[in-house]
Amino acid sequence: MAELPANLEVSRVETSPPRADASASDLIWSERYRLAALSRQEWLGAFWGAVIVVFLFVLFHYLGNTVEDVNSRSAFHWMVARWSDKVSFGGADYSHGWLIPLVSLFVVWYRRKEILDAPRSVCNWGLAVIVVALLMHWVGAKMQQTRLSLAALILLLWGFPLYFFGWQVARRLIFAVSYLVFAIPLNFLDVVSFRLRYFSSAVATNLINALGVAVRRDGVRLYAESGFNFEVADPCSGLRSLLAMTALTAVYAYFTQRSFWKKWALFICSMPLAVAGNIARIVTVGLVAEAFGERVATGIYHDWSGYIVFTVAILLMVGVGSLLNLDYRTFWRRWKAQWMAAPHAA
Repeated sequence: MAELPANLEVSRVETSPPRADASASDLIWSERYRLAALSRQEWLGAFWGAVIVVFLFVLFHYLGNTVEDVNSRSAFHWMVARWSDKVSFGGADYSHGWLIPLVSLFVVWYRRKEILDAPRSVCNWGLAVIVVALLMHWVGAKMQQTRLSLAALILLLWGFPLYFFGWQVARRLIFAVSYLVFAIPLNFLDVVSFRLRYFSSAVATNLINALGVAVRRDGVRLYAESGFNFEVADPCSGLRSLLAMTALTAVYAYFTQRSFWKKWALFICSMPLAVAGNIARIVTVGLVAEAFGERVATGIYHDWSGYIVFTVAILLMVGVGSLLNLDYRTFWRRWKAQWMAAPHAA
């Protein structure tokens, strides 16, 4: 039999189906709009992802709240109402709640390469987490505890990746998902408001006296010999700054501290740092009242002095974080070498 022409053989090779190891150019859907073609597995993953999002939205928007004070069945509506301070359950102390989901999304975006490159496998423990979270939501609905339902939502947001993608992916999402806890209004913390007021006013009184201004305290009200007096009221208890500073310190520690224990150490320090900032505010109000009068101190200065709380607290947070990151062994060796070399230099 005669041999086939060479050009015919080349034509047969060019029209053969694409190989499994096709180049990246074979996976381009639209060169003009720089869109890649999705594989069947990727389309299936996108489908189930959309199903889970719709499921969570329906479950927590239409069946998420059994408390009647916001006239809505939505757990999201209930939470946002407290962020906006439309309901008097400590909402003013959670005005930072709007930023929490954005910070969580940023953390996921920041670690996106690690998350995408992590090995994946189905983890049955994730199914157990999902079941526990659904039971939490059911209990929360029965007990009219929307906070418990919101905690269940956070657990579900971590449980689904654990089940479908495994521990290696889920552990990289722990901080981003758990950070959402700061968005849940925990109004039972209001019980510590008076104790914070009492402690802050007591320490501030001692500091003002140490600075040369004679002040005495009666409960949470401060009286000066020069005539001014003011009360450390509920908005000045430091609870708002405490909640906001814990959220801020958590993300700051996550990005700046090198080890696990240092992250927790700095986070725990956020509470006394916030209290210290509030004490600084009370002290400055007293000093301004002594210098310019009670009307100025309790008026325009009081309204703007909240920035002092966060300025002092943030500076202390950065300082403590720097001390935690300091390499004390290297510092000690350098200091010892300089100390030993000082007599010879003299």
